[in-house]
Amino acid sequence: MTDPQITWLDPDTVQLRQPKSSHWEAPFLFLLFGRERSLLLDSGATSDEKVFPLRAAVEALTAEWLRRNPAVYTRPYPLVVAHTHAHGDHIAGDALFAGRRATTIVGTSPAEVIGFFGFRRWPDETVPFLLGRRVVDVIGGPGHEPSAVAFFDRQTGIMFTGDTVLPARLYVRDLGQYRATIDRLIRFRDGAPTPVRELRGAHIEMSTVPGHDYPAGTVDQPDEAPLPLPPRILEKVRDALAGLRGEPGERVARKRFIVVVDR
Repeated sequence: MTDPQITWLDPDTVQLRQPKSSHWEAPFLFLLFGRERSLLLDSGATSDEKVFPLRAAVEALTAEWLRRNPAVYTRPYPLVVAHTHAHGDHIAGDALFAGRRATTIVGTSPAEVIGFFGFRRWPDETVPFLLGRRVVDVIGGPGHEPSAVAFFDRQTGIMFTGDTVLPARLYVRDLGQYRATIDRLIRFRDGAPTPVRELRGAHIEMSTVPGHDYPAGTVDQPDEAPLPLPPRILEKVRDALAGLRGEPGERVARKRFIVVVDR
């Protein structure tokens, strides 16, 4: 059994990483606490608690947060498990929360995501999701995957971008939709209700050497690039897309990411 790598980003926000020893993708997950409910963004790449004890970690982190926030009286304290997108390394752990009291697992099809968050103009609308004295804006983000969304946390100023923008290979499955999503994120950033401080995606595949990535399947990544990306990275992604025709195999390398057209 391999424990997750846990980092408290602030008193109400936890970053978890599935260790490379349990799955080479090593996805990052995020747990956000509000006064009325918590939100888990993605559930990792395995449903085997013995391999990656996500459920135990969430229970322990929730208990710790509730001890520090005794004014939260709701018991059982609700949890929503949502996803940045529907690929298997982000949803496999959903099964660990099936049957858990006061827990909602958001479906992974576009229709289920649209219905749960209440989008009326998908994907161009931004929908606020309330955690209780904490608002998370949900932004439609297809292009990497049809049901992809980004989450902006007004409290921390972090935009959680899943596999859409991250220090890694940016796999583009629908170039038109992906371009529209990057434009949408730029518009949101420029008019956000609170400043966008940084972007945090779901993987690290780039090294500290500009433009150099670790091949798929790599377990040992001793010189990983940092996960946070500055908000201005969105323009760099948009510029990298400019010359692409959408043909499978097209590849554009930049210092902090590599765009790959993949169908």
